[in-house]
Parts: sequence; structure tokens; C-alpha cells
Amino acid sequence: MTAAPLLPLDPDLVDRARRLAAQAGRPVVDMARGRTTVSVERATLRLAGLTGADPDGIPWVNRLVDAVAEQTGIEHGAALPVFHALARGHHPDLTRLAHASAAGGVEFELPTGRAAETARELARAAVGTGLDRIDAQRRARADMVAEIGDPPQRPWIYLIVATGDIYEDMPQAQAAARAGADIIAVIRSTGQSLLDYVPEGATREGFAGTYATGENFRLMRAALDETSRELGRYVRLCNYASGLCMPEIAALAGMNRLDMMLNDCMYGILFRDINPIRTFVDQRFSRQIHSRAGILINTGEDNYLTTADAVEAAHTVTVSQLLNEYFAHEAGLPDELLGLGHAFEINPELPESFRLELAHALLARRLFPDAPLKWMPPTKHMTGDVFRGNLLDGFFNLAGVMTGQSILLVGMMTEAVVTPWLSDRDIALQNVRYVLNACSGLVEDFHPPAGGFIANRAGQVLGEAVDLLERIVDDGLLNAIADGTFGIMKRPADGGRGLEGVAERADDYFNPASEALESGEGDR
Repeated sequence: MTAAPLLPLDPDLVDRARRLAAQAGRPVVDMARGRTTVSVERATLRLAGLTGADPDGIPWVNRLVDAVAEQTGIEHGAALPVFHALARGHHPDLTRLAHASAAGGVEFELPTGRAAETARELARAAVGTGLDRIDAQRRARADMVAEIGDPPQRPWIYLIVATGDIYEDMPQAQAAARAGADIIAVIRSTGQSLLDYVPEGATREGFAGTYATGENFRLMRAALDETSRELGRYVRLCNYASGLCMPEIAALAGMNRLDMMLNDCMYGILFRDINPIRTFVDQRFSRQIHSRAGILINTGEDNYLTTADAVEAAHTVTVSQLLNEYFAHEAGLPDELLGLGHAFEINPELPESFRLELAHALLARRLFPDAPLKWMPPTKHMTGDVFRGNLLDGFFNLAGVMTGQSILLVGMMTEAVVTPWLSDRDIALQNVRYVLNACSGLVEDFHPPAGGFIANRAGQVLGEAVDLLERIVDDGLLNAIADGTFGIMKRPADGGRGLEGVAERADDYFNPASEALESGEGDR
């Protein structure tokens, strides 16, 4: 992990902050453990091998889970009635069963006795095939990194590519990697997080982004494998496991060897108005998949600072990071897969703004020394002045190097003006390369003194985070979200999109994917 400068923090306060985060998060985990969602059940059937879509583009997995939900409910899990229907022998595979079900030709029921055990055995075997595929992809990543090597230095350079057309994205991503990018993020088409299905196949019509689909994942991974071998360093691929289909996208990512996924515990709640309960249930399952797949998650704390003031709300970022850490660990993700987010979003006109940025960045680095932190560039205060913007991005890059950040998202001087051209990316990458080359060892020399401005500011933010966590423990995390604690968005637990797709688990709930993931088995 990247070296970090020393920063005097009160160790008792740090310990208290983590204990409070666990106290605040535990009731939410208990709630998530007792519920399932349509997306969790669909992800399970995707792991079992169900693919394809009907003539209207609705995935067969949606059609099948909807039929089960209508006839038996999902509170028992979809696997038991589905594989019981398959065991009857009238349909050769899941796809044919889904076709027949969509035509009204299947009656689902909950089996008992030997019939139930037969269904469970079939379901475990089918889902095991999908988990085996995830394990194989994890081994393939490790083998490829061992063969050709990782990027030679940290921080890794993270660059966004997304035209809407996967066949345009691939050559742009390869060009970006040749220009120095270590991670390619394919941003999703606008609004995909609100779709309660995952589009099927390769897509060419995304708006301000490219649809996240299994086939798009496969195509981009193959393109970057080719470029990785050409360059002699493994180029990582990132996408987004968030929204109403978070578990399904996580499963597709694992089976197609994505390396990083945006996966925040509260982003969909706050910024897409997705029901909080739905989000926490889906998030836990998706993180279990990511743990199994060895996928590094990125959290979304940077988004809070696009709506709230980056100085006044700095402690809410720290609180969210601590909660994300707790939820991630509970789901099985180790620190090395926990890319906690934060951002360079203080108003540059504010006196001492750069010192404040250093304090906030250094606080995150010291609180999470073994996590590959993702440091986000300025967006909120970019004005359209490309010269000023390039300078501001240079300060962001410098702060990242000085404080030992792990992943730098490349800032664009044309932020908030146009979708960046390839030439804009080249200039932005030049900025990053200059700072990294000129200042690569500066982290070893930067040690803010105790009692100085940076140390005092970091201690103040940590203290405010502890105060907020104490209030959250008293009120409950779901109530805190409803009150607008994070990003000033008020999201009640009984509101938002997707609540109708949540069910409390019955006593006989069965899900072979959850069963395997909870056991912690598989490659590590």
C-alpha cells in the first residue's frame, strides 16, 4: 500500500469512531440479513446460468422471478420453486423454463420433503457453476498480473471512457491506457441505475455513458487484456454496481473479470432516490460477490461534496467512510479491496483552501492506512476556464501525491463544459504524469507538525465525525438518512424506488448463492 505521512491523531478518538460506526451499522446489517429483493433473486438465477431476453428486451431472469413473485412470493427465495419446476422434467434448462413461464405454461409451488431436497441440490449445483466461473476469473487476474506485472507506481491513474457505444469505447479505452491510464472506468448510461433490469448484449445507444451489460463487460475486458499484454502492465476495468440491479451487475462483473466496481452503501439512496432498505439488502449481497471475485470497490463519498459544502460537511465524508468500512468488512471485503472515496471540492477562493484539502485527504489516509483510497478531482468549482481548471487539477494531483492516495481520477479542464475529447484527456494525463514524475517521493518528506494547521483541522473533522456518529447511534442510521444527514438529501425508509421489490425472508428461505457466500468459501 502507498506510504502515508505521519499525522498526530488521538488513538482513543479513532477507536471510538470505529466502535460507533459498528453500533450504527449493526441494526442495518440485521435488517438486511432478514430480507431479500427481486434483484438478489435474479442475481442468483444469473449465477445459475440464465441469460437472454424476450423480443421486447426484457431479460428472461426478470420474467421468471416476476412469475415466482406472483405465484409463491420471493420470501422463500426463487431458487426452490424454480428448480422444483425444472426437476419435474418438462423443461430441459432454465431458459426453456423461463420461456414457458412467460407464456403462462408453468405453475410454481413450494416443494416439501424429498422434492424440496432435490430442488436444493439442483440449485446448489447450478449456482456453483456460476461461482466457479467467478473463481476462475479471479485466478485469471492473478495469473495475468503475475505474468505481465502491475503498474510500476502508485497512485494508479483512473480515467473515464464512455461514448454510449461499446464499440467506440474499446479503442478509446485502449488509447487511454497507452497514454498512461492504469484503470479504465466505463461510466454507465444516464439513468441506468433506475432500470429494474439489466439490458442484454452489446449496446451502442447509451446517453452520456454506456450501458452496463454482461456482454459489454466481456468485450471491454478482452480489449484491455490485449492492451495489457502490449504495454506490459495489467490495465484494470471499472464499472458501476449500484442502483436497482446492484446484485445482478456485481454477478455479471465477477463472471467477466471486472477489477473495480463503484459500490457505495448510500449513493443510490441519496442521489437516485432508491429505497434505503432495498439498497442496503442489495448492497450486502453485491459486496459478498465482490469479495468472492476479488473486485476492489469504490465508494461514493465525493458525491456528498457536490451538494453540500466541502468544509462544513467534511465530517459527513468521514462518517460515511467509517460506515462503508463496517459494511464492507461485515460482507467479507478485506481492506485491500476497500477503495473508500473522497474528493478535492473545497472552493478554491477560500483562504487556506489547499491546506484544508491536505488536512482532509491526510485524515482519510491515516484512518484507513491499508485501504486503496480513491481521490476525486475538482468538479463543483470548475468554471469553464480551461487554464484555471488545468491548474486546479494540478493542485489536486499534488495533494494526492503528498498525502499518499492510492487511485487518482484524472481531472478534466473541460469539466462542466463538454464531454472530454481525446485531446482533453491527453492534456489531463500530461498534468498527472508531470506531477507524479516531479513529486513521486514527496510523501516521504511531508509530515505536518502536531499542533499545526493541518493536524488541528484533521482532529477537528474527526471530532465532528464522532459527534455525528453518536447522534446516529441514538437516532438510527435509517432515520439519519431520512433527516438529510448526508449530502443534504432527505430519504425516508418507506419511500423511494424499489421498495415493492423487497420481502422479509420466511423461515424456510433458501438461496444457494447466499448460502455459499456466507460460508466464505472460494478462492482468496
